[in-house]
Amino acid sequence: MTSSALTPAGLLADALRADPGRPLITFYDDATGERVELSVATFANWVAKTANLIQDELGAEPGDRVALLLPAHWQTAVWLVAASATGVVAVPGGDPAAADLVVSGPDVLEEAARCAGPRVAMALRPLGGRFLQPPPQPFLDYAVEVPSQSDRFTPYVPVGPDDPALELTGGETLTGAEVVARARAEAEALGLAPGARLLSGLPYDGWHGLAAGLLAPLAAGASVVLCRHLDQLPADALERRKDAERVTRTVAPGAA
Repeated sequence: MTSSALTPAGLLADALRADPGRPLITFYDDATGERVELSVATFANWVAKTANLIQDELGAEPGDRVALLLPAHWQTAVWLVAASATGVVAVPGGDPAAADLVVSGPDVLEEAARCAGPRVAMALRPLGGRFLQPPPQPFLDYAVEVPSQSDRFTPYVPVGPDDPALELTGGETLTGAEVVARARAEAEALGLAPGARLLSGLPYDGWHGLAAGLLAPLAAGASVVLCRHLDQLPADALERRKDAERVTRTVAPGAA
């Protein structure tokens, strides 16, 4: 199935209709030994719940900016697509003081506290676990708040392809249609076809990391093996992973 979607959320919706059971993201954290595999359907479920959290619990509106102070992680990927679904502009690594809301990993809560709007903390623990100790007020623990959200999401205001969707480092803002067009171009440049498996060890701090780590595989009907702390993995172990995960293309510092 060739997707005609014009937003990142639309790409996910098309993938869900085409083959909900296929793998979309396989995540490794080589500092903790974590491995998580999410099918299209499981990923879409997380996205729907997160979009409902954004819209209903956090009160965000289309055009609001969410600073994502998060690493390359499967939960970050969820937030990127959920923001697209709600019309909220995702700003990876953005200034929390200039954002309408912020989502923070556990190591940058002090920086994230500069946001005057709603604040969400993510423990980034295996299987999406909650903080062992509650995060400081007024941060909400994502893992506590998201499970009760609905599995179905409908935006109050329709989100169109010309609406802003992603703000890159340096301030360049892309519409949903521009994100999709760039993702398709990146997928072609990487040689991704339906069923391909791309291993990415790039951070989510710029377009190439976001594209390799989510958007290009999503646009191509492919899947991503997303690796955090890949520099802690010996070269021979990386080769074994590539074989075990049936990787067809690798994009990572120092990897061939």
